[in-house]
Amino acid sequence: MNWTVVQRILGLLLMMFSLTMLPPILFSLYYDDHSWQPFIRGFGLTLISGFLLWFPVRRSRKDLRLRDGFLIVAAFWIVLGSFGAAPLYFADSLSLSVTDAVFESMSGLTTTGATLMTGLDDLPVSILYYRQQLQWLGGMGIIVLAVAVLPMLGVGGMQLYRAEAPGPVKDTKLTPRITETAKALWYVYLAFTIACMLSYRLAGMGWFDALCHSFSTVAIGGFSTHDASIGYFDSDAINLVAVFFMFVAGINFSLHFFAWRYVSIKHYFQDPEFKAYSFILIVLSIFVVATLYQYRGFTDPGQTFIGGLFHAVSIATTTGFTTEDFTVWPAALPLLLILASFIGGSAGSTAGGIKVIRCLLIYKQGARELARLVHPSAEIPVKLGNKVVPYRIVDAVWGFFSVYIVVFGVMLVAMMLTGLDQVTAFSAVAATLNNLGPGLGDVSSGFMSLTDTAKWISVVGMLLGRLEIFTLLVLFTPMFWRH
Repeated sequence: MNWTVVQRILGLLLMMFSLTMLPPILFSLYYDDHSWQPFIRGFGLTLISGFLLWFPVRRSRKDLRLRDGFLIVAAFWIVLGSFGAAPLYFADSLSLSVTDAVFESMSGLTTTGATLMTGLDDLPVSILYYRQQLQWLGGMGIIVLAVAVLPMLGVGGMQLYRAEAPGPVKDTKLTPRITETAKALWYVYLAFTIACMLSYRLAGMGWFDALCHSFSTVAIGGFSTHDASIGYFDSDAINLVAVFFMFVAGINFSLHFFAWRYVSIKHYFQDPEFKAYSFILIVLSIFVVATLYQYRGFTDPGQTFIGGLFHAVSIATTTGFTTEDFTVWPAALPLLLILASFIGGSAGSTAGGIKVIRCLLIYKQGARELARLVHPSAEIPVKLGNKVVPYRIVDAVWGFFSVYIVVFGVMLVAMMLTGLDQVTAFSAVAATLNNLGPGLGDVSSGFMSLTDTAKWISVVGMLLGRLEIFTLLVLFTPMFWRH
């Protein structure tokens, strides 16, 4: 393990992250909300800490290995979440404990969207903006941004990208150079953010709300500047804009890149994961809307249709926006929506969950085993489209799914040991491990009622979900630390 290189990069990245605490100061000064001091203190603390890490090992120029990449990614997300909490902790208008500040910061950076803050409508503008910005940075991954500039710092970035990129196939590159890949992803991400902001503005939001909600929509985060979330605006046009961009953000960003580069949308319809992703959302939306019609009748058919469609897309893509309290919906709809978040969005997107591609491979593997019962001697490959999926990837998917279930079970028991009932514990774990946000039971309106122990368990769940479990768990294996 190249400890000096790891320390040097962590210091550099921490100093870079300190700069993200400056934009909220501009908002504070512009809106005159008198809340710029916490960001100055957070900026200073983060910058100095990064400098103290970097300066003693600033001349270290050893090559970065894969294991170093895993350690940097995991350590930096932990450090990032901790230092990102500094302005929230220092803000007198919030009066958050260290636990609560770290929880809120980690929820933002991991794009979980779970919150324990109330009274958002009365908070300073700078605080509201900072929460949304945390999600936007975490959405694509601050590490991928760092990969684009690391070569200028004298360090290659392929190991970091492999450790950070979501999905079962981690070596796929959009362009030959990893730096260009990271830049391409950010260009697409930025373009969608701008398009989403302008769409929200045209639909009736003010400029500030449009900017903030575009951050959390494209990041599939779910934070809002209002306690009532998107429901605050009471606008069908805004709801439909949100549905479109939540759907788009849940698609593999490499498909967006190819569509932009070749000015063609055929890649979408040739991709098995995109077709499965679209099919799941369409079927779920139809079922939710039909069930709502059955129980509510047709007194307000338009509102029922848009409300059902909105929540089906929002929860299934793990965004977590709401326009009403879906937890009191009839029949099994609340549980069905929470279960849909386990699938999540596409690999290579900003969504959480197990990912559609993994669920698709599990389905195909199950279908193959059924076929083998009828034809025991047949060689039946698992295919995605016309391509045969290597056995190693299929095994990795099953391994991920198995570990995911075990981790979920352990966290569920741990949550119940803190005194939570089964429904609350189940949905709290699902909301954090799937990077979803909203839950059922006592966490339906937020996580403020949980004990500090339960909040720290939730923070671990957010990290595991954001780093797709293996990236974090590999650090706890003896094999990882052996020379």
